[in-house]
Amino acid sequence: MSPTNVDLHCHSTVSDGWLEPQALVRRAASNGVELLALTDHDEVSGIDAAAEAAAGLGVRLVAGVEVSVSFAGETVHIVGLGIDHRCPTLVEGLAALRAGRDGRARRMGDELARCGIAGAYEGARRFARNPALVSRAHFARHLVASGVMPDVKTVFDHYLARGKPGFVDHRWAPLAEAVGWIRAAGGIAVVAHPARYRLSSADMARLFDEFAAAGGEGVEVVSGAHSDDEMRRFATVARQRGLLASRASDFHGEHESPVDVGRCNPLPPDLAPVWTRLI
Repeated sequence: MSPTNVDLHCHSTVSDGWLEPQALVRRAASNGVELLALTDHDEVSGIDAAAEAAAGLGVRLVAGVEVSVSFAGETVHIVGLGIDHRCPTLVEGLAALRAGRDGRARRMGDELARCGIAGAYEGARRFARNPALVSRAHFARHLVASGVMPDVKTVFDHYLARGKPGFVDHRWAPLAEAVGWIRAAGGIAVVAHPARYRLSSADMARLFDEFAAAGGEGVEVVSGAHSDDEMRRFATVARQRGLLASRASDFHGEHESPVDVGRCNPLPPDLAPVWTRLI
C-alpha cells in the first residue's frame, strides 16, 4: 500500500538540524509520517541511528543525503534518496566536501570580525554538534543568540547571503560528480528546493539539462521553501521533463523551519511520485 504522508528531506544534528536523528524520527512519527528520508548535508553518519528508531516506531526510513554543488555561481543542493550510505564512492566524495568546510567557516568568522562581530567562528562551533559541519545556519544561530539580529532569516539577509559581508564563496562538488556519487550508491538524485536558487531562466534550464544528462531523475516540487506558485511552476517542470516528483519539508527545527516534518502540501495528483521507486 502506498504511503500517504511522505517527507523526503529533513536534517538532524549530524548537519544543521536541531534534533538528534532519533528525536527527529520520533517527531516525524508523531506527525503521522510513514516514509521519511534523513538527508543531512554532505554527511550520512546519522542514518543508522535514525533507522533503528524508525524500526521501533513503524516508520520506513529512506537513507539519504543532501550534496552541496557549485553551479553557475550558486550553491545548489542535490538530494540522494535510497542510497547505500556505506558506498565507498559516496563516502569518499562526501568526506572530501566536508574537508573544506572548516576552512570556509574560519574565513566566515574572519569576515564577520571585520564587521565588528568578534568570536563568531567560536560561537558557531558551539551550535554545531558535528565539528566537521559548521555551517551558515550555525553562524546565524549564534548571531541570534548574541542579540545581533532577531531571527535566522534576518541574519542571512544582512550577513550571510551572497554579496553580504559575512558570505564566503566556496567551491563545492561539480553537478555531474555529485549525481554520479548518488548513482554509484544506488540512489535517486533529486534537485532540492529549486525555487531557492538565484538562477536566470537560461541557467535554470541548463541546470536541469545537465542534471538529466548526468542521470538525475527527480525534483522537489513540494518543499517547505516553496510558495504555492513555485510549487505549480516546478510541477510544470516535472511534467515537461518527465521527472519524478518529491515532497519534502526541509525541516531543521520547530522554531526555524516554515513547515514541520510531514506537514507540507500534497503533490499534485498527476505527477509521478519519487517514492514509488523507494518502496
